[in-house]
Amino acid sequence: MRRKNPQSKPSVAIEQLAWELPCYIDAPTEPLDAENLERIHATSLRVLEEIGVEFLNDEALDYFKKAGCKVKGQNVRIDRGLVAEILPRAPSEFEVIPRNDKRRVTLGGKNFLHSSVASAPNVSDIEGGRRVGSRHDFQNFLRLTQYFNCLHFVSGYPVEPLDLHPSIRHLDCLYDMLTLTDKTVHGYSLGSERIEDSMEMVRLAGGYSEAEFTATPRMFTNINSTSPLKHDWAMLDGAMRCARRGQAVIITPFTLSGAMAPATIAGALVQQNAEFLAGLTLLQLVRPETPVVYGAFTSNVDLKSGAPAFGTPEYTRAMQISGQLARRYHLPWRGSVASAANCPDGQAVWESLASLNAVSSGHCNMIYHSAGWLEGGLCASYEKFIMDCEMLQQIIYLNRPLDLSDDALAFDAIQEVGAGSHFFGAEHTIRRFRDAFYAPFLSDWRNFETWHEDGAKHVATRANATMKAILNEYQPPPIDAANHEALADFVARRKAEGGVATDF
Repeated sequence: MRRKNPQSKPSVAIEQLAWELPCYIDAPTEPLDAENLERIHATSLRVLEEIGVEFLNDEALDYFKKAGCKVKGQNVRIDRGLVAEILPRAPSEFEVIPRNDKRRVTLGGKNFLHSSVASAPNVSDIEGGRRVGSRHDFQNFLRLTQYFNCLHFVSGYPVEPLDLHPSIRHLDCLYDMLTLTDKTVHGYSLGSERIEDSMEMVRLAGGYSEAEFTATPRMFTNINSTSPLKHDWAMLDGAMRCARRGQAVIITPFTLSGAMAPATIAGALVQQNAEFLAGLTLLQLVRPETPVVYGAFTSNVDLKSGAPAFGTPEYTRAMQISGQLARRYHLPWRGSVASAANCPDGQAVWESLASLNAVSSGHCNMIYHSAGWLEGGLCASYEKFIMDCEMLQQIIYLNRPLDLSDDALAFDAIQEVGAGSHFFGAEHTIRRFRDAFYAPFLSDWRNFETWHEDGAKHVATRANATMKAILNEYQPPPIDAANHEALADFVARRKAEGGVATDF
């Protein structure tokens, strides 16, 4: 990708790769052999049978009772035979089709998709510093997400707009997500009304009948277990409601090794797997063939502070083995790009790149937090968003098949140049660079003297300028006028009703 000549018309902030749904071309990294992978699976089943998982939802408990599970209070013990019977019901690959059909995505197989940071309560840039999230920042991150073709879906609120009251926040946020972007969106499973409102708003924005909405996934939700070994009421309720209406559910245990999971990666993976299989079993009992994604977030913590650590060797192995487990179950897999750094510095880059390598080498299908994540998820950074997108585009480019045509093998070019000369002026070089040259938009490959004399700027400063240029030229995607009116009317009505009851 090249920066366009500043004199060209119309000007663009960057030239980026075209929208595509990329696929892995290399074999996945698989640290475990079949025997040891089976040991993790078998130990997970033993956890389900002998220890059980707490389900804080009476409706969920009823489904398990009807299926013959041992239910004592809120503890559910699930027989391995039921798990084996249930697993094949979940689809190994499925599409999610948003209101713009051209933005449909496929989950599973060798496909991989990226999203922006999600759920950060704070936001930062080099001018305004770190601050609590606002709707203005929330909308700007949506604009950036829409702009970048390397981002394929919206995985929640990039930053929480804390200036919106919780009773109506989801209404304004979904409205912004559905009008400022036309990509696949997420609805939070935080109580019955929020997820039902989210599904209805997605249906209205797309102009779907109820039958059209439930016939194929149009959106998704993500639920986290309350590790260790517990699923809470609100997320279970939202997941079951999505399942009944045919929408996709990601089940992501929050298993940090040494804190909410055993201090070994193997033990944390056993627990992650058991919590996931318990949730999957429930959703397939609610509605067979519910599209479910295997969510993995296992990493380690710093035992001196208790803070999560990301981009570590432990995280890399946990993600690669999670990929093996997902493939064993023939399910799509969700991972994350994460960093514990507090600003967009070298630590942020190496931890994010290590995380990106972990999920990519393990063949993750649905990658959360790929752009903009800082502080272990507590902050969304404008500059890091731009920096991360450069890495994502290089990963996508890397996974394009190598050109092995006769022209690419370049015998004629080698013969033309001969010994001791150079290829800068060769016809083959000029034609190739003119027609297909790719270069990142932030990297600066000049020698120090040229770079320094030209007023060298730190990469975060250049990222900030790029971010501003993108926001300046952003154009919202079109939406059908009737659908937009129905969406706006729904938001107005729900606000007039008071939105969702809260305690504050």
